[in-house]
Amino acid sequence: MSTSTELPYLSTTEYYYYEDEAAPCHKDNIKELASRFLPPLYILVFIIGMLGNAIVVLILTKYKRLKTMTNIYLLNLAISDLLFLITLPFWIHYEWQRDWVFGNTMCKLLSGFYYMGLYSEIFFIILLTFDRYLAIVHAVFAIRVRKVVLSILTSVCAWSLALLVSLPDIVFNKSQRDFNYRTCSPYIPHETAKMWKRFQALKLNILGLILPLLIMTICYMGIIKILLRRRSEKKWRAVKLIFSIMVIFFLFWTPYNLTVLVSAFQDCFFKLDCERSKQLDLAMQVTEVIAFTHCCVNPVIYAFVGERFQKYLSHFVHHHIAVHLCKHIPSFLRDRMERNSSVSPSTGEQELSVEF
Repeated sequence: MSTSTELPYLSTTEYYYYEDEAAPCHKDNIKELASRFLPPLYILVFIIGMLGNAIVVLILTKYKRLKTMTNIYLLNLAISDLLFLITLPFWIHYEWQRDWVFGNTMCKLLSGFYYMGLYSEIFFIILLTFDRYLAIVHAVFAIRVRKVVLSILTSVCAWSLALLVSLPDIVFNKSQRDFNYRTCSPYIPHETAKMWKRFQALKLNILGLILPLLIMTICYMGIIKILLRRRSEKKWRAVKLIFSIMVIFFLFWTPYNLTVLVSAFQDCFFKLDCERSKQLDLAMQVTEVIAFTHCCVNPVIYAFVGERFQKYLSHFVHHHIAVHLCKHIPSFLRDRMERNSSVSPSTGEQELSVEF
């Protein structure tokens, strides 16, 4: 059995040619299913994710909450999601048309944005966890080191590392013609395609699953041990936000990471055949949608867990949105909204329960 590999963005479609039949494993139904259902879902993810993360960036910058290490990391986390999300319209068009029309430069640029957004998000979740660990487990030491300058330096390091990890994808991804249509895919010689696929799967799972899970498990074991002794309600609330971000990240990304791993090493797990390959492609599409949806979730976590964030958001809506809406509603409703918006959030400089 020999194989040829088409590498459209984010997923690999493999064709199997059997020596006795000399017939490929056709997957037109999988492609048609993806072209029909994925674009609408991605459009929804794009709209909700862009709106939610833009609000997070707006609230953090407008109310000058960038004076603590945690808030700076939360800002960078939202920017990571936005960087990831701005690539979605192009992949939506690609899925819909099954043809890459944006050229080679955009292929490399958007591939870089996608992977930088993904890996930088992982690194900032790790930094947020480590920041909570220092603040609670090593509180005295944390007072000296948890400064704005250090948070900026570590943020620059995180972005630099994300760029470094993304470089292979930026270098090898290019616009290329495959039969009657163009793809944005890695330009890899056929004899090394399997090795490249396995390298990518291992990189994604080591950096996106194993390493952060190991670090976070160690940090949260130390945090929980301290909190069980101190019974500090304020510190429990502080941990709840970061812990929620971490758990949600793994719930959304782990299925996709494991599917990529199984797809790359499928010949090690089971006998290769056409039907199995189709099942893997379908699993890749489903888990990919779940993973992409993660971009919408972090702002929701802030809204439900971050009490101070809720106050800032309410203040912003009343003073900057409701005021304009009041021009188009009766005066008694306007007076009621103005009374409700008379209380503004505290501007104290002390560190808040969940940092906002």
